[in-house]
Amino acid sequence: MKMRTCAVAGMFYPRDPSHLEQLLTRFFEKSTKAGDAKGIVCPHAGYIYSGEVAARAFAEISPGFSGTFVVIGPSHRGYLTAVSTVPWETPLGVVDNDTAFGTALDLEIDEFSHADEHSLEVQMPFIKFRFPRARIAPIMMGEQDELSAKRLAEKIIAAIKTTRREVRIVASSDFSHYVTDTLARENDMHAIEPLQSLDTREFYRRIENRNVSACGYGPIAAMVEVCRAMGATQSHLLTYATSGDVTGDRREVVGYAAIAVI
Repeated sequence: MKMRTCAVAGMFYPRDPSHLEQLLTRFFEKSTKAGDAKGIVCPHAGYIYSGEVAARAFAEISPGFSGTFVVIGPSHRGYLTAVSTVPWETPLGVVDNDTAFGTALDLEIDEFSHADEHSLEVQMPFIKFRFPRARIAPIMMGEQDELSAKRLAEKIIAAIKTTRREVRIVASSDFSHYVTDTLARENDMHAIEPLQSLDTREFYRRIENRNVSACGYGPIAAMVEVCRAMGATQSHLLTYATSGDVTGDRREVVGYAAIAVI
């Protein structure tokens, strides 16, 4: 059986299953609240930098969820938007793919372009650890403009209606890259604010206006649009951090946000 094997285990997160499980246990011990979010924004940096933030986002979904996670991540290598329909390996075991849902998305199926993309892979151990019965539909997003986000959202909404799956949407994104800690926090809060009312148009305007170097703004917008169609009315910023909180170097940081759409 074909499988998407781990590409960044041992770099972004521990390859050893025991070490990884201990780390995730510690992250979730600090994020005990179980909410009922329809969608979340999660960072995708190395766990040492953003793992606690990611756990805070996943904690907003009940650990009993056993449906399908639609995981949308940006392409860091310039590939076009495509879905993966094979199982994904993690050090904690294999995450099953909801192949029927992936096929219903009416997107290109391209396993090659997914092979080394970390924006999706780093979410999989969180899913396997906290939601062992859940399945995935991983989407790598190429073009991230507003129209592309709306079109992707429409395809996801149509697939939900066709398959009648219970889904949760994960948007994989880091925020500001390699600016001062002060500027990262100012710009990222400015961009995140309109998401509180699910205003993706204003979100795009602010991203462009301040040239906010978030790498997954398209996945965020697509996730919000899908959640709105699922009945969501607002989002909450759960926590925010930068790499400077870990390294102590505030001169060039990357910003990380956990956001829940409800």
